[in-house]
Amino acid sequence: MSFVVNVINYVEFHTMKNPFKTGDTKTYSHTVDKSETASFDSGEVHPVYSTFALARDAEWSGRLFVLEMKEPGEEGIGTGINIRHISPALLGQEVMFTATLKEVRKNEIINDFVAKVGDRVIAEGTQWQKIINKEKFDKLLDSLS
Repeated sequence: MSFVVNVINYVEFHTMKNPFKTGDTKTYSHTVDKSETASFDSGEVHPVYSTFALARDAEWSGRLFVLEMKEPGEEGIGTGINIRHISPALLGQEVMFTATLKEVRKNEIINDFVAKVGDRVIAEGTQWQKIINKEKFDKLLDSLS
């Protein structure tokens, strides 16, 4: 929490471009591979798409908005994800992520997402990112080391 507060306080708000409107969507397709199964140091728990990997790809689907909104000298930073993992995806299955722009609040981009295998919903949730000044953020990171 302290890190996020520092980022918010250190990297002040600035105007960013926004070519999108509420309800716009971005899609991302991902095929589940062996490296993404539910595994820990003790070994594989289940031979299915892990919640961890699913959350990473859900964040990427929202980042597709950020990539078109950030200007040179800016970067996106994930500030939150809420994910409900509903159903498994098996190795080799294609997962289709659809991110829907929910709101842009100053420099914060909020989107809802749904992940499906065919017509079957495997996950849904909300994801938050902020667009920040890269140079100031890099200085903040340097100060932490």
